[in-house]
Amino acid sequence: MASSVDELTINYTEDGVDVVKELDKVILSKGAWSTVMFRYQEWNRSKAEYGPEKYSIRRYQKRNGEYLAKSKFNISSAAQAKALIEALQGWIKE
Repeated sequence: MASSVDELTINYTEDGVDVVKELDKVILSKGAWSTVMFRYQEWNRSKAEYGPEKYSIRRYQKRNGEYLAKSKFNISSAAQAKALIEALQGWIKE
């Protein structure tokens, strides 16, 4: 497990195949409780290709010097991401 928030990743390899491929990440908050947003793709075994981009917001708690995953929210499509952005922009006035 990661000892620094910068080391956190959602990359996942199984049988030599990158099943989850992290494309980017943004650290939203740091500390004992950290929040990280990831952009990623999942490997589609039947099509032998990566699927569309997805997004995930994950919370980690640092315990005994290591970050442990505590919760996550997956955004499964660009359309869902856009709806989330629109809702937040409507609520937050600058």
